[in-house]
Amino acid sequence: MLLVIASFAGTALSDAHQSASGWAYPPACCHGDIEHGECQAIPERAVTEHGGGGWSIVLNPGDHRKVTHRNRYFVPYGSEIPSGDSDYHICLHPTQEHENCFFVPPGAI
Repeated sequence: MLLVIASFAGTALSDAHQSASGWAYPPACCHGDIEHGECQAIPERAVTEHGGGGWSIVLNPGDHRKVTHRNRYFVPYGSEIPSGDSDYHICLHPTQEHENCFFVPPGAI
């Protein structure tokens, strides 16, 4: 019985940190699941390279499930994480004002 419970719990945890395209977000970045977690893909138009040595991200309502008003984020070069697909992704935790992890598609780094 304990093996069944442990097996089910492990499956649930591994599913909890996946993007819509199926690659896994690091557990330290995403708390929740594909419908309620704080990580998801964001529009390419929201991301620009900042002349000051990093990435400028502007999210509006609808760009990410947690965003209810316009938010700006700055991620220094070297702090980004390669994404597992061709999209940009961001994890907002503990609130929409806090960027926890930022993922950049291959070739953009």
